[in-house]
Amino acid sequence: MKDIVLYSNKPVLAAGLSASLAGLPGFQLAAVSATVPELLEQVRSVSAVLVLVDLTAEVTLEALKQIQSTARGGSVILWVDAVSTEFASQVVGLGVRGILRKTISLELHLKCLQAVAAGELWLEKLLTDRILSTTRVTLTQRERELLGLLAQGLRNKEIAHALGITEGTVKVYLSHLFRKVGANDRLELALFALRNMMASGPMGGGWWNPAEPPEAVPSFVPGFLSRPAA
Repeated sequence: MKDIVLYSNKPVLAAGLSASLAGLPGFQLAAVSATVPELLEQVRSVSAVLVLVDLTAEVTLEALKQIQSTARGGSVILWVDAVSTEFASQVVGLGVRGILRKTISLELHLKCLQAVAAGELWLEKLLTDRILSTTRVTLTQRERELLGLLAQGLRNKEIAHALGITEGTVKVYLSHLFRKVGANDRLELALFALRNMMASGPMGGGWWNPAEPPEAVPSFVPGFLSRPAA
């Protein structure tokens, strides 16, 4: 069984989710906290695989940094009604592994938990589009090929083999792409690849509205977060 620690300052909401999680195979709710300090204490004492954090006024970027550093390898999922594109981008940069809407089905809640527990990143496609919509660059065909392989979770050696080039050349390409795209790490490059090669078209910025149509389905970076960087 995989332990989940939940934070929410809304007792009825927490109770409802607790009841729902009780029926989900493979997961158990190990602790529920009503404040961030209480959550930090529980995360220190429970070896949780997942830390589900309700996005309340108490949950700032600084609080998420503390939760992330205290989680000891547990993956943090942000549980939201709505979230700004800028904030979503910042929390992903901090290492949050999923942003989960409260309004989606219980089935998708379970899929999110399973995906993040398996080392994948959970973001709905619409939100992924909006996070990356401000990045506009022109890529060469070779750069697009490399990014496509990177987004699949391939290591430098595997990318080099697939493209028929040396590992050193892959590293040169990646170094150039980090500067060109403005990415800080491989995860940001993978997200950029999702937006530029898999999305159907540009999306605007602004707020991710929970009333958006259900076809805004999840998009993942399968295996990427669990694979070595090189």
